[in-house]
Amino acid sequence: MKLTIKNAAGIALVIACVFGALDTAFAQAQKRRVIQLSGVVLEEDSAANNSRPLAGVHVYVPKAGRGTTTNNMGFFSMPVLEKDEIVVSIVGFEKHTFTVPEGSPEYQTLVITMTLDTTYLPEVVFMPFPTEEVFKQAVLAMNMPLDNNDIDKRNFNQELMALMLKTTPMDGYQNQRYYLDQWAGSANNRFQPVSNPFLNPFNWAKFFSSLNKDKKKKKK
Repeated sequence: MKLTIKNAAGIALVIACVFGALDTAFAQAQKRRVIQLSGVVLEEDSAANNSRPLAGVHVYVPKAGRGTTTNNMGFFSMPVLEKDEIVVSIVGFEKHTFTVPEGSPEYQTLVITMTLDTTYLPEVVFMPFPTEEVFKQAVLAMNMPLDNNDIDKRNFNQELMALMLKTTPMDGYQNQRYYLDQWAGSANNRFQPVSNPFLNPFNWAKFFSSLNKDKKKKKK
């Protein structure tokens, strides 16, 4: 099949239109200004009516594949373009999304407050009885007291309750916060020098001083 002059002209026109559209799109992309976006991500605490910094929060542009995370003070800073869609997310909190508006200043600072993502599960009651009626009969058969006179007062000992509170392990939320704080601290201290306590002359002076004190006590 021979290529006629009309067909060749048509193909050339299509190719020119395609390249023209690509050049226009590239020129529009180049016109988008670069903005240095900085900010602080806070955790909303409705009970105490205040907020505190949230570490380890992901701040990224999904379509561009670039982003950063907040440090242990909740601070982040990254370059973005106008009309970029920014996503702020972390496990346990609702995702926050916003778009960089046109005409934004070259340096823009934001304060973002994250809200806890609370999921309420249906109530489940476990009973070692086949039916509720059998459970009621078992409770009545125990002849349980109706007042507080038979409660052992030792269970309300203040020292014992304080010890229980001190030795109770962390729950899932506290473990998450501890891990994020440790991770953010290790990321910040990655390029800082690490000191060796064995090379500190003041530590050795304290050590020998404590040895001399122990020797004097034994002589007495």
